[in-house]
Amino acid sequence: MKSSPARPLWQGRTLALVGIVLFAFSLRSAVASLSPLYDHIAADFAVPPAVIGLIGTAPPVCFAIFGLLTPALERRFGLERLAVAAMAVVTLGLVARSFAPSWGLLLAGTALVFAAVGTGNILLPPLVKRYFPDRIGLMTTIFSTTMAVSTFLPPLIAVPMADAADWHLSLGLWAVFALVAMIPWIGLVMRHRAAQAEKDDDDIEEPSPQAFGRMWRIPLAWALLVSFAVSSTIAYTSFAWMPQLLVDISGVTPAAAGALLSLFGFMGLPASLVVPLLVTRWNATRLLFGVAVACGFAGIAGFLFVPTSAPWLWVVLLGLAPLLFPMILVLLGLRTRTHEGSVALSGFAQSGGYAIAALFPFGIGLLHEATDSWTGPLIVLAIVVAAAIPAGAVAARPHTVEDDWERRHGAW
Repeated sequence: MKSSPARPLWQGRTLALVGIVLFAFSLRSAVASLSPLYDHIAADFAVPPAVIGLIGTAPPVCFAIFGLLTPALERRFGLERLAVAAMAVVTLGLVARSFAPSWGLLLAGTALVFAAVGTGNILLPPLVKRYFPDRIGLMTTIFSTTMAVSTFLPPLIAVPMADAADWHLSLGLWAVFALVAMIPWIGLVMRHRAAQAEKDDDDIEEPSPQAFGRMWRIPLAWALLVSFAVSSTIAYTSFAWMPQLLVDISGVTPAAAGALLSLFGFMGLPASLVVPLLVTRWNATRLLFGVAVACGFAGIAGFLFVPTSAPWLWVVLLGLAPLLFPMILVLLGLRTRTHEGSVALSGFAQSGGYAIAALFPFGIGLLHEATDSWTGPLIVLAIVVAAAIPAGAVAARPHTVEDDWERRHGAW
C-alpha cells in the first residue's frame, strides 16, 4: 500500500470532503425517518404489523446482499460513478416512498433506498482511502459521527413536520440531501475522467474464495460476526418498533416516542467519537463489551419492570448497547495482519451479521402480534444481548485471524 505524507485536509480535495460528509449523512437519514410516522400514515392507509416488521428487516437484508455485490459493481463502474448511482437511487427511493399510496409501495420504496444504502456502506471506507490516505483516522471519525447525527436527527423532527405539513413532506425531505450529495461526486467523476489515476491501491478488493472460506473455521471471525449481529439487531429492531413500544407500555405520545427514538440514535454519537480512541489507545475492548452488555440488560429490564418510570433512561441505556458497532469497525482492522485477511474478515462479519439481524425486526413483530404483549420480544432482545458475552471474551484477546488459522491449521 502506498504511504502518503500528511497534508492540509482541504488541499485539493474539498469536493471529496464535502461529498463524503453528505454521502454519510444520506446513508442513515432514511433508516430512522419512517417509524415515528406510522400513526400519521395509518390515517391514509393501514400498515399491518407484519409490514412494519418487513420494513424494519429491509435495512440489514439489503446491507447483507449489496455488501457482497458492491465489490464487483465497483470494479465495473468505479468508486465515484457508483457513489453517484447510489445517491441517485436513494433519492428516487425516498421520493417514491413519500408518495406511496399503499403499504406495498411504501415497502418497495424502502427496499430500493436500502439497496443503495447497502452499497454506500461499503463505498465509504475506500472513498476515504482514495482521497484521504494521510487522514484515514480523522475522516473515519468524521463520517461515523455524521452517520450518528443523521440517525438521531430525522426522528426528532419527523412528527413535528408531519403535524405542521403532512407525512409525505416529512418523509420526502431527506431526498434533498441525497440529491445534493450527488453534486460533488459528479464533479469528481468529471475530474477523474480528465486525469485517470492508477487504481491498484484505491479500489475495493474482493477477498479470494480461499481467504473468505477460512473465516468459517476461525473462532475470532465468528466472535466479530456475532458481535456485529448483536449491535445491528438492537439497532434495527429499535428503529422498527421502539416508537410503538413506548406508546404501548410507557404511555408516551407519538411525538414523544419520536423524540425518544431520536435520543436512542443520538447515543451513537458519543460512541462514534470515543470508542475508536478507547480501543486503539487503551485496548479497552473487554471493558467496552462489558459496558454494552450491562447497559443493554439494564435498558431491557427497565422496559420490562418499570416502563413508565423513566422511559428516557431505558432508551439511553439500550442506546448504549450498539456501541459495539464502532468497536467492531475498529477491530476489523486490528484483528488482521494482512490486507487479504482484513477484506475477508470485513465481508464475513458484516454480511453475516446483517443477515442474522435481518431476522429480528420481522420476527419481533410476529411475536408481538401473536402475544399482544411486549414481554416476549423484550426477553428475546435480552437473549440477543447475552450472545455478546462469549463473543466479547474471544474478540477482546489481542490476536488476529491469521494467528487463529496458523495455530489450528498451519501457514496462512
